[in-house]
Amino acid sequence: MAKQKTNLNLEVTNFIDELNHPFRKEIELLRLTILNAHSGLTENIKWNGPNYCFNNDDRITMRVQPLKKQVQLIFHRGAKAKVQPKQKLISDESGMLTWKENDRAVAMFSSMADIEKNANGLSKIVQDWIHEA
Repeated sequence: MAKQKTNLNLEVTNFIDELNHPFRKEIELLRLTILNAHSGLTENIKWNGPNYCFNNDDRITMRVQPLKKQVQLIFHRGAKAKVQPKQKLISDESGMLTWKENDRAVAMFSSMADIEKNANGLSKIVQDWIHEA
């Protein structure tokens, strides 16, 4: 995947640098993949990890602590409970998502190869999630 110009947040970069996380390169690739998937996303720190908002609403949170063997992306509709949709919020042809509720799912990545192999599917999930959430 080609690295494009994105709206990387310096606060998030500094936060990740201070973590000294064994998955630093993987986290960076996930950041770029998420931000390149949808131009309306902004990045900040929330819930002790990188967080992605659309129109100031939290939609995707990267769980990097205390995980050392993988990085998780939590797809959600914010912190406040909402009425559950009757069906899963999006369809996931990639099979990457593990559903916790119909409006909350997790994708797990355990290697750079895992992220690179699934980059296109992840971009589609991000786009669909932002559209539906």
